[in-house]
Amino acid sequence: MCTRIFENRFEAVRVVGRTLDWEVSDEALLWHFPRGLVRDGGCDAAATWEIEHRNLAISMWGTGSTEGLNEAGLSAHLLYLGSSDYGKRDDRPGVSWCLWAQYVLDRFGSVAEALDHLDDAQIVQRAVRGQTLGGHLSLEDSSGDSAIIEILDGSPIVHHGREFQVMANDPSYEEQLASLKRFRAFGGTEGLPGDIISDQRFARATFFLQHLTEPRNEREAVAGVLSVTRNASVPFGAPYDDFVVYPTWWASVMDLVRGSYYFQSTLAPNVVWALIDGVAPELRSEVLSIDPSDPSLSGDITPLLREAERPY
Repeated sequence: MCTRIFENRFEAVRVVGRTLDWEVSDEALLWHFPRGLVRDGGCDAAATWEIEHRNLAISMWGTGSTEGLNEAGLSAHLLYLGSSDYGKRDDRPGVSWCLWAQYVLDRFGSVAEALDHLDDAQIVQRAVRGQTLGGHLSLEDSSGDSAIIEILDGSPIVHHGREFQVMANDPSYEEQLASLKRFRAFGGTEGLPGDIISDQRFARATFFLQHLTEPRNEREAVAGVLSVTRNASVPFGAPYDDFVVYPTWWASVMDLVRGSYYFQSTLAPNVVWALIDGVAPELRSEVLSIDPSDPSLSGDITPLLREAERPY
């Protein structure tokens, strides 16, 4: 499963992090997608669009994007939500759920703009590697705005506001907020939980995010959010209630003000990063890619991005 954490409480600090937890590796690749590239929604009667905002994105199994950051300062994170129900197909153009984050990054420059166009397309179900999966989407921008969008019983449920800083998996977001009240830190009677299940990761991430001190610079801001993602991470071999293991394969942090993307594979010793404005001007019209999990990499990998065939 996964956890998303957004630090937007301090002036000029707009740093968001997430973990990627799943039964098997998502085979993540980092992509640079240029303006002008034409896409479609990857389903029947699909929406088509042209990329308006150059972006960096992480692919999953070559079928879609789990997250990304665009040049306008908007980021999007797609996390698993088993209770997602996209409803019956209607007459709107469609976008596969696994392209939802990419669709937003390509088209919009802010959370508010993305929400204004929420009904332009229908998010639709698509099997991935033989599994019928679903997800919910978080959006963040360099102003500090935030939104969490879930599609339940065929209808979008939107939580929009700076206060929506943490997201995990099932149950629904409303139920996650209600569950917080069980714990002493949020007015209840139970101590801070230590399990790896979604509602307990949600509680820990919320608690520790609230207690981060104001950073003095970008390095401290990124390190602070990364420390919270580590607390919400799942070690290899740790079983859920059903004894299936969903370890954390990687964690990421994005600085939305400075356009920097940090990535740490849990199977590699180093943190790597890419800068959206660090892409050489002569390459900004090209599709570029790199494997950020390569254990030989360290530091700024922007100059190592190489031309590649677009994955979707």
